[in-house]
Amino acid sequence: MPRTLYTNATVFTTDGFSADAFVVEGSRFIHVGKEADAQQAAGEGAAEVDLAGGFVLPGFIDAHTHLLSMGQSLQKVPLREATNLADLQRRLREAADSTDAQRILGAGWLYSSLDGKQPTKELLDQAVPERPVYLDANDLHSVWVNSAALAELGINDNTPDPIGGRIGRNPLTGKADGMLYETAAQQIVWPALAAYTSDEDRDAQLEEAFTNYLAVGVTGAVDMAVQDDDLAAFRRALARHHNTLPIRVKGHILVVRHESEDQNLAQVQKAVQLAVELNSDWLQICGIKLVVDGVIDSCTAAMKEPYADGSSCEPIWDRKSLTPVVAAADAAGLQIALHAIGDEASDIALDALEEAYRRNGPRDRRHRIEHLETVTEDNVKRLAALGVVASMQPVHADPAIQENWQGVLGDHRTDRAYPWTEFTDAGATLALSTDAPTAPHQPLPNMYVASTRLSALDPALEANLPKYALNLADALGHATRDAAFSCRAEDRQGRIAAGYLADFTVLDSNPLVAEPSELLTNHTRMTVVGGKVAFHPSTPLAAYGTFQDGHPRRQPA
Repeated sequence: MPRTLYTNATVFTTDGFSADAFVVEGSRFIHVGKEADAQQAAGEGAAEVDLAGGFVLPGFIDAHTHLLSMGQSLQKVPLREATNLADLQRRLREAADSTDAQRILGAGWLYSSLDGKQPTKELLDQAVPERPVYLDANDLHSVWVNSAALAELGINDNTPDPIGGRIGRNPLTGKADGMLYETAAQQIVWPALAAYTSDEDRDAQLEEAFTNYLAVGVTGAVDMAVQDDDLAAFRRALARHHNTLPIRVKGHILVVRHESEDQNLAQVQKAVQLAVELNSDWLQICGIKLVVDGVIDSCTAAMKEPYADGSSCEPIWDRKSLTPVVAAADAAGLQIALHAIGDEASDIALDALEEAYRRNGPRDRRHRIEHLETVTEDNVKRLAALGVVASMQPVHADPAIQENWQGVLGDHRTDRAYPWTEFTDAGATLALSTDAPTAPHQPLPNMYVASTRLSALDPALEANLPKYALNLADALGHATRDAAFSCRAEDRQGRIAAGYLADFTVLDSNPLVAEPSELLTNHTRMTVVGGKVAFHPSTPLAAYGTFQDGHPRRQPA
């Protein structure tokens, strides 16, 4: 197999030792260390690449993302940066004027951009009255629609709420108001829009996600809500790429709650079958995902105390419905990922895991709880003692999107928001990710928020609870080495070490010796997956399109 010697670099191995050179043979590292030793290990005839002082680290693994949704979001009207309601409406009008598409799709809107108003169909009707408008909230847990979209969905004032979700209604008239929360979005809107999307559209969207990830140094991803459309798109991608993929993908099958326990358990059995069928270095179904509660911004997270307005919200999965599913998945050897944002939701999740452990006996499980935006100190310790991975997203703590989050809680709970260092101090494994497209997918702004608690969207804002900021080297380890651990890939990914897969990225400069703000301007110089260059800016310009962030991207083959 061909060997390549890489020299003249600062190599961040995640193992704590320094190196300036390494050798790749085929798809793996065979030597990492000092240049003289690396040259000897490379031997005669090896190709040599001078990295010109670049900073090398293992490829980022986005340990919680949604690939197809990310690709779709990159093609929707971007609303995260809308400054106010008028700006949001202007963006929608301009989008409608620029296309004859039957529907206007937008993504990333924030409550803080609505000038204190509640999202209603009438506000969208003012912008686009005749075509259906579907806007994903920034957290992807609700969809805001106009009157035309409600009509297209067949939702009227008497349509019942699905289990675990809610159709928003005017408090005075009871009429549907244009907001669809949690399972109302997942079980009504998502399937309806999927029916209007072709396989060719989905294939292009998935390639869009792959290409954008490679350009920012991401070599692996854990897809946290795999459904039938995702599976079909992954299979087609494997065929296109000759049984490989541009990046390595792990998947968790989304298990949705039904009234019947048998229906819930049938979904676990489907995941078991898929885990046997899809199990390669490039695509592996490794577990299930359960959304225990909603999100704080729309007051659908399950909290121990009421929200500031006195309201409260029941979990999507209660203990009685959740525990049999968790126990069955655990017995089958699946990894379990539990979305739990509210402090009551993490109680429920940990109770279910403890019961599964009691029933099924001790072993290495690697289960995970996702998000953990509010959590009691006792549950931080309980999670660590159980060996559960804390899977968290620094970009969700960006001060630029905290106004509504803090306002709807409005009390002492905002003083312990996103407490990353509490988990590491307790001895838990912390895996960092982006949850794209609920947040930007680029890892370096994510690392900026992680290490400063400042805003990557508006760096002028004050830090959000800086006591919870991580050391940057630790943050990089949580997004590479620990992200690999979180998906049972720690024996082959997440490190630059002999025997590991040669998945790495090269940055322009060393962020460990630079001002933190330079994380926002540093760039990926090269991304290598399995020993092969997957992104390099020297590719001829004719082969590039445009990234969402303005940087060039290679068009999908």
